[in-house]
Amino acid sequence: MSEEILINVTPQETRVAFVENGVLQEVQIERAQKRGLVGNIYKGKVCRILPGMQAAFVDVGLERTAFLHAADIVTPTDEPKNNGENGKAHEDISSLLREGQDVVVQVIKDPMGTKGARLITQISIPSRYLVFLPGTNHVGVSQKIDSEEERERLKDIISRLAPEFEPGGYIIRTVAEGASEEAIKNDMQFLQKLWVTIQQRTKEVKSPSLIHDDLQIVMRTMRDLGNSDIEKIRIDSRETYEKVKKFTGKFIGHLADRVEHYPGERPIFDIYGIEDEIRKALERKVQLKSGGYLIIDQTEAMTTIDVNTGAFVGHRNLEETIFKTNLEASQAIVRQLRLRNLGGIIIIDFIDMNEVEHRRQVIKALEKNLERDSAKSQISEVSTLGLVEMTRKRTRESLEHVLCQTCPTCNGRGSLLSAETVCYEIFREIMREARQFDAKKLLVLASQPVVDMLVDEESTSLAELEEFIDKPIKLQVETEYTQEQFDVVLM
Repeated sequence: MSEEILINVTPQETRVAFVENGVLQEVQIERAQKRGLVGNIYKGKVCRILPGMQAAFVDVGLERTAFLHAADIVTPTDEPKNNGENGKAHEDISSLLREGQDVVVQVIKDPMGTKGARLITQISIPSRYLVFLPGTNHVGVSQKIDSEEERERLKDIISRLAPEFEPGGYIIRTVAEGASEEAIKNDMQFLQKLWVTIQQRTKEVKSPSLIHDDLQIVMRTMRDLGNSDIEKIRIDSRETYEKVKKFTGKFIGHLADRVEHYPGERPIFDIYGIEDEIRKALERKVQLKSGGYLIIDQTEAMTTIDVNTGAFVGHRNLEETIFKTNLEASQAIVRQLRLRNLGGIIIIDFIDMNEVEHRRQVIKALEKNLERDSAKSQISEVSTLGLVEMTRKRTRESLEHVLCQTCPTCNGRGSLLSAETVCYEIFREIMREARQFDAKKLLVLASQPVVDMLVDEESTSLAELEEFIDKPIKLQVETEYTQEQFDVVLM
């Protein structure tokens, strides 16, 4: 499989596109004014304890207070799991924190919508091959390293080198598979120096303050790349190219010769059709090659994906058509999850399949396609209603939330009251006004479509209303009004 990374850099934002076999699979966007916070370490102040929720709000200097749950408060005796969760049942929040207390925390989820950032007290500092866990003696290995022999080799290296450094635990990352002892030692030295710097800054600053911010998106991408699947890394900024070349040469030598500067006048994302794919990823409907399609609706609570056969007709029977559409949909769905960065609860409404074997194969295809997704996910079996429930880990905003804002006209509903409905609301308001107040005439201010309907289709109704209230009704178009806005003015 051919894999490339395309990086578009401007002073305002940096975009990283992951392309497989010429098809965009994932895009990450970081804007200068709204950099992601995951991995950042802060010295914060507890501003409110919530015993009922077993949580606390912490002021770390952001626009909204951040959220710290008792389960994410790690005491020195706790052994963290590989995912950073506390390894034992958490204590009561009131015994762990007090209001006004200073606390060193790390962001594990960016602020999303109306929710503040999610925090944890177990600091984890990633490098190329390792994640350093200060204050613990835990050594873990990524579950994606299958070879037991390799797992033991890596753990043995850590055990032998650890006494040379300050106490702390480590998680061995997937990319460490096959790494030499010297490379592992270099990583440990780097992490130790960084941790000393963080400790020193913690003592110097007052809360709330930023102590350490994670790498920017380009270097973070380089650091987190897999072993050697990437064929090319193309960057359209000479300055960023030089930095990446230097970074990969020092830390990821085998990728250094795959980094290229793109000097062309035509934007790099245009050449590869990335801009069009991003625009399509903001639409509800996703067309499948067979003629079927997906409908994707993202809400605050969950994301729903509906699979439809559309114009696709099988060669033999309806069951074959449904099965083939669902198989194609399983691949398209995973791509859309990655591309749109959809997380949380996801409900997939596959087309109902009568044969048990067909249902099994669709789930298997979904699981296989999810293997290439770096975000953790869990899926259930197909229910009797043909629904698949799954979850996908979410640590940053979806593509839609990054690029879009709530429609000021419909306030996110996705629909507007029809002009006809607004006309009838105006008639009711006129009746209320006429009964309550004594006026010589009434003036209706409304949008162009509503006024057009009042003087056309509803002209008879308007004339009858004038006669009923015995007062003239004048109409005036307000170009700034939305279709749902109107005013009835007494004159």
